[in-house]
Amino acid sequence: MTAARKWWGLIGIALGVSMIVVDTTIVNVITPPVIDDLGINSSQAQWIQESYAILFAALLLLFGRIADLAGARRIFVIGTVLFGVTSLLAGLAPSGEVLILARFLQGAAGAMLLPTSLSLLNQTFTGKARGQAFAVWGSTIGAATAVGPVLGGWLSEHATWRWAFGINVPLVVVILVLTLVFITPSPKTAGRVDVPGSVLSVLGLAALAFGLVEGRTYGWVTSVRPFGLFGRTWDGGLSPAFVALVAAVLLLALFGWRQLRLSRTGDPLMNTRLFRIPSFRNGNIATVIIGLGEFGIIAVLPLWLQFTLDYTALQAGVALLPLAVGSFLASGLSFGLAGTLSPLALVRIGLALEAVALAGLGVVAATTAAPWWSIAIALFLYGIGVGFATAQVTNVVLADVPDADAGQGSGIQSTFRQLGSALGIAVLTTVFFATLSRHVTSALTGGGLPAGQIERYAAAVTDSAGAAIAPLAADPATAVVAQAARDAMADGIAFGSYLAAGLLALGVLATLLIPDGRTAEVPAEPELVSHLDR
Repeated sequence: MTAARKWWGLIGIALGVSMIVVDTTIVNVITPPVIDDLGINSSQAQWIQESYAILFAALLLLFGRIADLAGARRIFVIGTVLFGVTSLLAGLAPSGEVLILARFLQGAAGAMLLPTSLSLLNQTFTGKARGQAFAVWGSTIGAATAVGPVLGGWLSEHATWRWAFGINVPLVVVILVLTLVFITPSPKTAGRVDVPGSVLSVLGLAALAFGLVEGRTYGWVTSVRPFGLFGRTWDGGLSPAFVALVAAVLLLALFGWRQLRLSRTGDPLMNTRLFRIPSFRNGNIATVIIGLGEFGIIAVLPLWLQFTLDYTALQAGVALLPLAVGSFLASGLSFGLAGTLSPLALVRIGLALEAVALAGLGVVAATTAAPWWSIAIALFLYGIGVGFATAQVTNVVLADVPDADAGQGSGIQSTFRQLGSALGIAVLTTVFFATLSRHVTSALTGGGLPAGQIERYAAAVTDSAGAAIAPLAADPATAVVAQAARDAMADGIAFGSYLAAGLLALGVLATLLIPDGRTAEVPAEPELVSHLDR
């Protein structure tokens, strides 16, 4: 295959990845008009946002294994078609129930795309070109994270929320053409799918993702509000999130035990012998730690921009664009640096830049009026770090994985990344809202308001994620409450930024466990096999 054809194929892969990432972030912005149009309740709105992420995380391992058996390109193409069909279903949804179903199915289609995109990169590129391809792949993720809110904000204000899903249909056509024309068919490996292991994996990962995502909403141990889905309600007793986390531990423990046995005697869904490869084992540990700090702050940053700094939804989305610009700039810089710095060195530089940028954002939130340019500088630097670190950590983790196990390796790495991100979002959002509630209560205490009323104001601000600030500010009698809430929200962003920066610094330390190869060239096959046969 000529170099030009490979890079055209990379465009198709990158577009596929950007599509699944945008559909993760765009829904946060279009939720209000969806509620108005379909007449759904808050529980249904929550599921429209979270159903995609839960099923996406649950199926990554399974589709990684299927990609090895059936061929990565075939699964990527099938996933692309299904993503287009489910996007059309979501865009035409006549009710909340249909939209939730479409989002579940979108998550399944997305889980077919992410691990196979990594397998296709490993299959198509080698050496220096592989590092450059992963730079484009990683920058696409960083940029798409920022583009989703912009696109959602614009469509909400100037068109209809339905186009947030409908826009995927023509994009799917472009991805299919580029993939089928410029990506060669992937090799297949002999074997079978471990059905009991698949059931344990899907249920365990789904329960873990649900528990991490919904713990703050429904309570980490006991229920704090009713949980409803498809007409059924869970109200009182142990929280559904707590029960899900306990179930996840049991199911994943059984899954791990089964995979250890099958790795010696059969066809495992997750080949545990891959963890004998130092770069794969230690790289995945680093991936989880990095995921804890990398994108959690982005989940709450738009709330601060809109409800404290009075940005519109579109303006809040535009404010995140420096992240995308920095991420793409890092991609270009990676091309020039690939010959002089190893992928692992780029990961460490990227993580250090992210940590410095988030610490700077914390200072901006805590000590200034947060002018737009100060936020832009911090996010631009953060984007450069994401562009370096996100791409190259994947390159490092998969560099020594045998071609026959590329799908499994990609599925495992994608799962570690997704669960690290889910845990990071759970930690950062919980810290943010706990800080918000505590600081509102502290600021109002001693001001002459009854304790019960202070508690109600703090609950109103926290439960609305800050949306109550504007109506409180409009009433002169509660303007002081609104100001306390704005200050508390800024404190929450500052503390969350500092925490995320600390986690990323820990991620830098975790990379010290990874062997430092000087290039991204994959070792010869006998050397790879020797890792697995030890």
